[in-house]
Amino acid sequence: MLEDAPSTWATERSDGVVLAVFVQPRASKNQLCGVLGEELKVRLTSPPVEGAANKLCREFFAKLLGCAKSNITLISGHKSRHKRLHVVGQTHQCVLEKVQAVLAD
Repeated sequence: MLEDAPSTWATERSDGVVLAVFVQPRASKNQLCGVLGEELKVRLTSPPVEGAANKLCREFFAKLLGCAKSNITLISGHKSRHKRLHVVGQTHQCVLEKVQAVLAD
C-alpha cells in the first residue's frame, strides 16, 4: 500500500521531512489509518477546537517517530483537517520505515 506512495505524503528537506496529514478529530482512539490520496490519515481523540487537535497531532507523531515534540512543527493547516508537519532530524527513509511498521500491525 505504501510502496508506490511514499513520496506523495513525505517530502525530504535538508533539515528533515515534511509530512502531509489528514486528521479526523473526535475519534474513539488515536491511530494511524493509512494513506488517503496523497496524505497520511490519522484519527485523533481531541476535538478540533482551540488548537487541541493540532497539539495532539504533534504529540502523536512525536511518539510514533520517537522524537521530541519540539522537533515537530505545524507549518500549514492550523484550522484545517489537511495539515503539513515539519519533522526536524528525521530522514525520509526512517520516517517511511516507522510508518510502515505501525501500519503493518
